[in-house]
Amino acid sequence: MSMSQTPLPSSQGRHGGRRARGGRRAARRTQQRAPSGIGGPRNLRIYAIAGSAALSLYVAWDAGAFSKTFAFLDFGAGVLALVCLTSAVLWGLAATDQMILHTRQRLMAQAIHRAAAVAGLLFLAVHIWVKVAESHTNAASAVLPFADANQPVLIGLGTIAGYLFVIAAVTGAVRSSFASAGNSRWRYRWWRALHVGAYPAWCAALIHGLKAGRAAKIWATYGYIAALAGVAIALWLRLVQRRRQDIDRADGIEVRNPPARSMQEGRTRRADPTVPRQRAAEPGPRDSQPLGASRGWDR
Repeated sequence: MSMSQTPLPSSQGRHGGRRARGGRRAARRTQQRAPSGIGGPRNLRIYAIAGSAALSLYVAWDAGAFSKTFAFLDFGAGVLALVCLTSAVLWGLAATDQMILHTRQRLMAQAIHRAAAVAGLLFLAVHIWVKVAESHTNAASAVLPFADANQPVLIGLGTIAGYLFVIAAVTGAVRSSFASAGNSRWRYRWWRALHVGAYPAWCAALIHGLKAGRAAKIWATYGYIAALAGVAIALWLRLVQRRRQDIDRADGIEVRNPPARSMQEGRTRRADPTVPRQRAAEPGPRDSQPLGASRGWDR
């Protein structure tokens, strides 16, 4: 730059006008987003919604809706817990099917299996809380199996079922730790032994639901029978499928496994030390030579 050339002011440089325009736009946005005060339209809407909700809750409480809701939970929370946990067992069995369902359908079955298990545990917690609050049993009987004074066996079966369902849910949530690299086979066996506890838990929950407390309605009895039949059929199909695979392996027939049911299952298969890995191709005579010698560059 020559000595005669005068530098431009900093506000009128290459980006001076653009910065000025940006500053004016930011000022306008700040003015538009200024708080409207306590009596502003946004706060008035919030106050109106909160007041309407409080008024609705008061009217419902005065009409006895909460007492009816509590009575419904006293009667139906256990039934809803058993329905959700039965659905979790059924969808868990369906997620392992390889004869009818495709990979995407099995992934959907796994998602429904997890959602039903979470809902079942929530209703189970509500069921225990309501029964203890209504003095149908005490807290010690809800925690310690066979500690109830009136119905030790039936209430104890419900307590054991609750523990087994919680163990099955926890092992399902931390399945990745059982399928991590190194000793994945015995870890998977441990996971399977713990997770399969959902089956005896479900059977104990059926007996608890039918015999403990008030007499079950006829529709509830039919529902329990239908659930038992559905789980039995799904379990039978799974055992038949596994039996066929074992026979094919014994006869030397290659069993083609479908694509991995999930990303975690794919990582488990890759981390299994018993699965032979495909070796890389050995370099040929042309690749084993120096780079220049293979193309005549050393001449």
